[in-house]
Amino acid sequence: MKILFSPSETKNDGGDLPPIDAMHTLFPEMFDKRVYVMQMYMDYLKEKDIPTIQKLFGIKKESDLKRNLSIDLFNDPTMKAIKRYTGVAYDYLDYPSLPKEQQDFLDENLLLFSNLLGPLMAKNHIPYYKLKQGEKIGDFAPEKYYQQHFTPLLDDFLKEEFIIDLRAGFYLKFYKLKQPYVTMKFIKNGKVVSHWAKAYRGKVVRTLAKHQPQNEQMFQEISFEGLSVVEIQKSKLKTEYIFEITS
Repeated sequence: MKILFSPSETKNDGGDLPPIDAMHTLFPEMFDKRVYVMQMYMDYLKEKDIPTIQKLFGIKKESDLKRNLSIDLFNDPTMKAIKRYTGVAYDYLDYPSLPKEQQDFLDENLLLFSNLLGPLMAKNHIPYYKLKQGEKIGDFAPEKYYQQHFTPLLDDFLKEEFIIDLRAGFYLKFYKLKQPYVTMKFIKNGKVVSHWAKAYRGKVVRTLAKHQPQNEQMFQEISFEGLSVVEIQKSKLKTEYIFEITS
């Protein structure tokens, strides 16, 4: 199976692994495509004025810019992508507390869509960076670029896999699935939730790491804590499970 997941705008700084290289990213043969975006990002940071960079980062206070202006994507240390990202979903996933066998499962089966670095596996080594969701690098839209260049490889990579797509809306732009998949929606008192959806996506991934379903029937047998299925909607390739938050 494969789980498709979103990154986070908040990230852990630092790292104890060497700088980014082709062999520690998904599709090493496409590393030059990532380098193209990384170099564009680095050049942009050097050329643009402070208000423009604040918009790129999504930072309001100029005093908060210092660390981010010193980013060096090519030489900064790295860490696993799943450890790099923080925020609500990753707090509830709590990868560091999982047993090694479950961490290994996520390393190999959790697919993340970075708005700067493109599609990644949880185990891939990435540097710290800052880029607000949906922001372009000048006139350049990374999501369109990665969708164009990586779609054929992702099609082949995901072929015949049982797929659970837990991406937030923006990250659907990076890759459109062309085979059957399962997705999930979370409601409370009949209304779709937003902030808590992030928390429950994290909790769901944690539970999936434990049960490791290989097909939809196995997925249906999982009891997700604090969630109850109220409806299943099918539309073309998508099967959407609607969960009521019960706690």
